Amino acid sequence: MPFAPSAVHTHEPTRKSMTKATDSPQPPEALTRWYTRYSSPVGVLYIAARANAIVGIWYEDQAHFPLPHELGELIENPGTYLREHGTAEDEEPTGEYAAAQLLSRAEAELSEYFERKRTSFTLPLDPEGTDFQLIVWEHLKTVPAGYTTTYGEISRAVGPGAPAQAVGQAVGRNKVSIMIPCHRVIGADGSLTGYAGGVERKQFLLDLEEPEEVREARLF
Repeated sequence: MPFAPSAVHTHEPTRKSMTKATDSPQPPEALTRWYTRYSSPVGVLYIAARANAIVGIWYEDQAHFPLPHELGELIENPGTYLREHGTAEDEEPTGEYAAAQLLSRAEAELSEYFERKRTSFTLPLDPEGTDFQLIVWEHLKTVPAGYTTTYGEISRAVGPGAPAQAVGQAVGRNKVSIMIPCHRVIGADGSLTGYAGGVERKQFLLDLEEPEEVREARLF
């Protein structure tokens, strides 16, 4: 189902992540990363977080897989970690514990998504990228489940002079698979075109998100 994109202004403050320019400077521990491995219907996903946001979700065999420093330290099972490292109710979670909370929530929301119980995500996302990549990724978040858009439509939405090829490169470098839905971008002719996780996964996700009434209509 096609999606009509709204205009996105390109004169936002220069930035290197999705964190607002007005946010307070982060303490050093907030920049440290932790990650976990999540088994999903489309294979193992590597989910990385800082104490305040999810910074990446990658397929284990995808193109542009992150370097070790982009993953950080492994938390094998976030749920178990949280049970073993409880914090006082009136104590603000920080560092590894806060990241484990986000990783655990990410696993839960992804499970709901794959069970068709969720079509959007509530977690804070803060991937690092170029200014142009961040603008494109922010726009991708506006494309709802069950809809698709094209590289050309995104190009027109993010402002004049943004070539579709540059948009395609930014989409291909998306660091938060599924939650920033680059799989909803297709070619102008309706073809699936490229996807860092592979075209088969892209088709699986689009089929998963297909509205129930559309699925039922195809069966009859």
